[in-house]
Amino acid sequence: MTDHSPSPRAFSASVPLRGKIAIPGDKSISHRALMLSALAVGTSRVTGLLEGHDVLATAAAMRAMGATIARGDKGEWVIDGVGVGGLLQPREAIEMGNSGTSTRLLMGLVASHPITVTFTGDASLSGRPMGRVIDPLSQMGADISASPGGRLPLMVRGLAPAIPLAYRLPMASAQVKSAVLLAGLNTPGITEVIEPVPTRDHSERMLRGFGADLTVETDTDGTRHIRLRGEAELVPQTIVVPGDPSSAAFFIVAALLVPGSDVLIANVGLNPTRAGLVDVLKAMGGDIELIDARDVGGEPVADLRVRHSHLKGIAVDPAVAPSMIDEYPILFVAAALAEGRTVTTGLDELRVKESDRLAVMATGLAAIGARVEESEDGLIIDGTGGDALAGGATVAGHLDHRICMSFAIAGLVSKAAVTIDDMAPVATSFPNFETLLADLQR
Repeated sequence: MTDHSPSPRAFSASVPLRGKIAIPGDKSISHRALMLSALAVGTSRVTGLLEGHDVLATAAAMRAMGATIARGDKGEWVIDGVGVGGLLQPREAIEMGNSGTSTRLLMGLVASHPITVTFTGDASLSGRPMGRVIDPLSQMGADISASPGGRLPLMVRGLAPAIPLAYRLPMASAQVKSAVLLAGLNTPGITEVIEPVPTRDHSERMLRGFGADLTVETDTDGTRHIRLRGEAELVPQTIVVPGDPSSAAFFIVAALLVPGSDVLIANVGLNPTRAGLVDVLKAMGGDIELIDARDVGGEPVADLRVRHSHLKGIAVDPAVAPSMIDEYPILFVAAALAEGRTVTTGLDELRVKESDRLAVMATGLAAIGARVEESEDGLIIDGTGGDALAGGATVAGHLDHRICMSFAIAGLVSKAAVTIDDMAPVATSFPNFETLLADLQR
């Protein structure tokens, strides 16, 4: 994060939350919608695109390689694609800002086109190793020259026709999987990715939605074999990017906890690789109704009606962690007001997010009156049974947007205000968070 003056905010006991809101679009799907629209022949239309810095970097990159991309009235993006195989040589290096997802996926696209592209990024992105995608793309014939340690700036010289590959992922990474599949679009024959641990499947769903010949088979041990037939012809689409489930999570929990609340959250993405929190909250007794469940661009979507509920503590199965890893901080807040004990385990990864989310949540919850015990790989929380927390403390957000928003929601169900030392980080993922909250309190 850049240096800034802290922006402290106090959140206090709330009136019932009522009304309908729409949350920002899903970032993972926004990137892919732009890239695949740019590779289709004809005009695609995308609404609900997340207009953050990372996604705009993807749009600029696809423009530099020949696609026509314009933002129209009322937030509709219109993309005229160049067709698979039709990417043009950009005039200069492509600046990716801080977007690791864009960079890795675009390296895959370029790898099977007869062009040479240099990728640059900011200091943070330039510190991230790209070796995990350099390795498979090099096996497909791309010539990649990177800075020491496999970092940016780097240059990709694509090969056309590229060499089809059967690649077993050495780590769980949706970005590496997607990079190889995108390279496979302009590669003759079958490109296969073997995935021992399932990861987000947005790429597979959207590739199918655009008309690619893609199959997925799952072995008895859960290993997925994803096969894509190359030299694909993508068909333009009209896409409504679903609302980001990680952003919806804060308002789902707020509506469950604040007495008298009845909230409708429109157009929430419910991809099973991302929607674990809804299942866990339902198991705790949460009144969450899926309305108009539908498929949009290959993604499951629904409107969520959420009403105040009396939650009961449960032992959360650690197997759900990959589908809700970013939602645990707000789940801990829900557990603090549930009846009985909630036990979470298998959450080592939370210690290496934007902050150590286990330690930071345990400290903050204890400061506002929750009964919480920190273990090596989770938290054990004894809830209030629905009674308000004491509140009355200032909580350190550690420049972590999800921590800040979680304690903002905790403030809504506390007797005395909860102050977050700095709410500025929330702008990175959810700039209109406080505006939407105010709308529901009117």
